[in-house]
Amino acid sequence: MGVIVLEGGAEFGGQMKAPDQRAMALAGGNDASVRIIPAAAAPDNNHHRAGKNGVRWFKRLGATNVASLPLIDSTSANDLSIVETLTKTRLIYLLGGFPRHLCQTLNGTRCWQAILNAYQAGAVIAGSSAGAMVLCDYYYDPKTSRVMDGLKLVNGICILPHHNTFGKDWAARLREKLPELVLVGIDEETGAIHVKSQKHWQVHGKGKITLYYKNHIKQFGSKMKFILPLQ
Repeated sequence: MGVIVLEGGAEFGGQMKAPDQRAMALAGGNDASVRIIPAAAAPDNNHHRAGKNGVRWFKRLGATNVASLPLIDSTSANDLSIVETLTKTRLIYLLGGFPRHLCQTLNGTRCWQAILNAYQAGAVIAGSSAGAMVLCDYYYDPKTSRVMDGLKLVNGICILPHHNTFGKDWAARLREKLPELVLVGIDEETGAIHVKSQKHWQVHGKGKITLYYKNHIKQFGSKMKFILPLQ
């Protein structure tokens, strides 16, 4: 089946449980294997704490088989033991942090191929903030103010995470830089979920999804559905 979950940030708290619980259900329920990739938090040496927070969060939601992987750089992203684990994982979750480091860590590696293979086999691939950004064709790197090539699992869009706080401030410049793409602003504690066999995405969580396309701006709240790319 294959499922994509794109979340806006402030993961592991509040109403982020709505998209995460839905992701767990689509992965197979509480006993499904959940593995967290903390690489985006590695540049400031926060990956251990972030990974532990993720494990605690999913256990609170009822997960019985959850762990954080030691995947933090391109070397570990080619570790065959991690590759084998990812191949068998039902819910793969990419944490937020530094998008450029995360993308460079995964791009062209054995672990990224394992994630693609898991998705094709029906796994749920989820990302929050930086984790969501890099899954798309392009992402905005706030450190360099540049638009960068993403991992291209999700086509035709660019993510504006934390949209209800600072992400909305990126919209004007990115509409100029990426005029043919749909910009997807995702509020904190909010996620959009797409099941490969379906055309629509569905909103889950506290906030809204804001879509920018050419001269149009559309918003969708919890439980609402939308289709990408917009026509």
